[in-house]
Amino acid sequence: MQRMTPETREDARRRLARIAGQVAGLQKMVESERYCVDVITQVAALRAALDQFGLLMVSSHVEDCIYGAGEDDDHKHEFHDKNARVAELRTTLNRFLK
Repeated sequence: MQRMTPETREDARRRLARIAGQVAGLQKMVESERYCVDVITQVAALRAALDQFGLLMVSSHVEDCIYGAGEDDDHKHEFHDKNARVAELRTTLNRFLK
């Protein structure tokens, strides 16, 4: 199975740090009894950030794992035929879109 590229890993790390900051900010907002609409606005921003992170992971999986872009000798993908690739793509999208 392919590993995440260094660029994708760094992008994911930055996104997760930002998401962690947003969660901490939400905790502070609740503790300080901020106006509900302000909290809801931040929840929407957090959901959008999580969706973008998920898209990064799905894209990385499709490009690097399913279709083997950047494939090297140590980490060849296991999807040798079209049907296996399509099945893996369906599984991936099903999990992400739940």
